[in-house]
This record gives sequence, structure tokens and C-alpha cells, in this order.
Amino acid sequence: MPQRHLDRLTAIDASFLHQESADSHMHLGGLTIIEGPPPPFQELLRHIRRRLHLVPRYRHKLAYTPLDRGRPVWIDDPSFNLEYHVRHTALPSPGTWEQLLRLTARIFSQSLDRSKPLWEMWLIEGLEEDRCALISKNHHALIDGISGIDLATVLFDLSPQPAPVPHPARPWHPRQEPSARSLLTVGARGALRAAGEVAAGLAYAVTHPERALEKLIEASEGVAEVASAGMNPAPPTPLNVRIGPHRRFVGVRCTLADFKLVKNAFGGTVNDVVLAVVTGALRSFLISRGIETEGLQLRGLVPVSVRARDEHHQLGNRITAMRAPLPVYISDPLERFTFMRHAMEGLKESRQALGASVLTEVQNFAPPTVLAQASRLNFSTRLFNLIVTNVPGPQVPLYVLGRKMLHAYPIAFLPRNHALAIAIMSYNGEMNFGLLGDFDALPDIDTIGRHIEQELASLLTLARDAQLAQEEAAETSAGTAPQPKSSQPKSS
Repeated sequence: MPQRHLDRLTAIDASFLHQESADSHMHLGGLTIIEGPPPPFQELLRHIRRRLHLVPRYRHKLAYTPLDRGRPVWIDDPSFNLEYHVRHTALPSPGTWEQLLRLTARIFSQSLDRSKPLWEMWLIEGLEEDRCALISKNHHALIDGISGIDLATVLFDLSPQPAPVPHPARPWHPRQEPSARSLLTVGARGALRAAGEVAAGLAYAVTHPERALEKLIEASEGVAEVASAGMNPAPPTPLNVRIGPHRRFVGVRCTLADFKLVKNAFGGTVNDVVLAVVTGALRSFLISRGIETEGLQLRGLVPVSVRARDEHHQLGNRITAMRAPLPVYISDPLERFTFMRHAMEGLKESRQALGASVLTEVQNFAPPTVLAQASRLNFSTRLFNLIVTNVPGPQVPLYVLGRKMLHAYPIAFLPRNHALAIAIMSYNGEMNFGLLGDFDALPDIDTIGRHIEQELASLLTLARDAQLAQEEAAETSAGTAPQPKSSQPKSS
């Protein structure tokens, strides 16, 4: 994997550093529940140490160029200490689910130390039912959702028997910290590389003028769509208030087959069902807060990965974002789903994602001060109400030190003035939600979790009724008497 000493951060990676504040932490990660008693802590450390060479970035820290004249670079941490990054704690046995959620929230309320590699992992003992948990925490400048799935393969195996790991070509010895002059050279090299890319683009335009003009028109239309979205601010809601550093966390476990059943009955994609369920849950939450939802349409920031297949073993962010409408004014669950399905189809056919990607590429040429302003604009409260991110995970069981990973709950981050972020991840037949909220703004965040379960149950009932009607119609058209069947929905 190309994760080297003196690698320069991409523009979007650096933007996550600029966006961070004392109240808005830009780390993300996940909570995983592991079957059986916890492994001995020293054994877990050995397991990680044996595989750490597969992800060199975990031993890198940030270095800044003099006078901030370029984006930061990753350098070897000469004082790297694995025991600092891998933590060990326990709940009072038997630790309940609610206690684990509170501990997770406290861990995500603390910023990562910028002077060290930007990650932590926590082994949690004392869970009820003879289980343990792992909590991972990585800065967004280090990792995005899709590459995060790739990183899980470093520690997790496909069978209870740990897979053999190739030994590193040579023992790891940290390189000397670069001097100020060396960092200036790296910055100059990056600027020359950017200039070379511009020159290559100009050369392409000269040799392929028609195609270059077509690309320019597409990009211009995309940027115009993004600008148009910015001219229409997201509506004010209780989700868009000043936040503090402290967090609440709720995990909701669902079944992937239930989402597929709804998708198969009414069309669209699993992600359409997810967004419809989230929209319905937000509608119920707002009503419980006494908010009038008539005519109210929220806007969700939906990250989209633009990582190519051959880039899945690289760290760093290859994402753009689309602002999706969330029609909380629609009371009927099926009408709401139909709206979401057509809206997402329209977004995919629009130039919005292309425009956002173009703006991201332009930031590669921006000085750090301009980049900082651009990052704040991208996460402006006026543009969206909350983040909703859906990450596809492996559909086979994973194991760590012979212990099966039972459940996985993703955790996103809260941009400034955003009190709620919803992350969704599928794993081994489950579709689980992680709700991260501001401690003071969302004392009732658990009600949103319950509304998610209720909204899915409503769509399931409609989907099963629709399937039943289709089967009866098919039997009737075939000339056979329909057999009486129960339309009672199964428990989700």
C-alpha cells in the first residue's frame, strides 16, 4: 500500500483538519461486539503489532510546513508507542448495553492528539452475556468509510483460525523527523506536481478539444448545481444548533433482508429504503418536539465514495457529497419512500456529485488559508441539516483472535452546528444504525432510534401486503383459487 513517510495530505483530507474545533471532532469509527470472553490484552497487542506493517499510516503523524505554506505531510512518529493507541478498560460486570453506549459516547467526546498518529482502539471487558467489545476511532483525515472496511481486514480474519501474515521486508525503524527545509521542499514538490497536472490537462485540451470542451461543460453544469443548492439554505431545526464537545450514542440493530424485502416490493435500492426510514424517523422526532412538519423538507448530506476498485487498499479520502432532500412533510410511509426513490434517481442523474468532485479537485491547488475557508463552507449549517452515510460492509462473519464479530455499529462525526449524524453499515446479514448526537441538544436521541425501528416495521407491513396481493393476483390469473394466507407481519 502506498503509505509513505512524507506523503502530502490531499485537499479533502486537509479540509477535515481545518474543519475541526474543540466542539466539532472530526474522527469517526465504530463499535463492534465480539463473541466470548475478551482476549488477553497483551495477546491483542501482539496481534496488532504483527499486522501493523500492513497499514504504515498507523505509525505516521502530522508535520506542518513552515508558515503553513502547504498542506501537512505524514511522517514517521519516532516515539510511536502501540500501548498509547490501544486502550484497555472494563464496565462494571455485567455491563449492560446502555452502559456500553455511554462509554462509547464518552470516548468519542475526546479529541485525538494531533501530535501523535490519529487513531485509537479500545478493548472493553465486562459485557453481559460473556461478550467483549472493540471501539475504533480514526481521524477523518486518515480514513474514509470505504477504506475503513479495508482496514478491518488487517485485524479481522475470515475464519476463527488467524490467517498467516507476511513478515515485513525489514523491521520498522522510524525515519528522522524532517527539517523545516525538507518540509518546504516537500511543499514545493507538491506544488510542482499540481502544476504538472494542470499542464497535462492543457495538453489534453489541445489534442482532444471536443472531448475537453464536453468535460468542461459537464463540470460547469455540476458546479452550477452545487452553487444552486447553496443558494437554498437548509431549514432551521432543533438539529442545527450550537453544539458542545460531549456526545450521546445510540445503536439500532436491523436485518438487511428486511430492507431488501421493501426494495424488492416497491423498487429502488436498499439505500432508498434506508433514507426513507431515516426521513420517517426524523418526522416523528420533530413532531415529538412540537415542530410543525407541514411543508418542511430537510436536507441530508449523503457522502458518496469515488474510490476506484484499484484504490481500495489506499488510505485517505476519495469522497464527494450530495445533498439529498428528506421530505418529513409526507406522512404516508409508502409515499415517502416513492419520493425518496425518485429523488435519489434524479440526484444520480444530475451533475451535483460531479460538481462537488470538481470543487474538491480545485482545492488541490488552493493555499491552506483558502482551503480552510472552503472546508468551512462545505460544512456550513445553511447547506444541510445532518449527515446520513451508508457504508456497505462484508456479508460474511469476521473473527479476531478466534472470536466472532457479532455486530457492528458505525459512528460518524458532528460538523459545527450539527447535533445529529446517522451512520449505517451492513454486516453479515445485519443493517445497523449508529446515531451520534450532541449531549445537550439531543437528550432524547434514543427516541430517534425507536422511530427508526417503527418506520422500518411500517414499510415491512406494506411490502408484505403488496407481495401477498401480487401472489393472489398471479394465482387468480393462472386460474387457481387463491389460498388463504396470513398478512400478519413477522417481527423485525
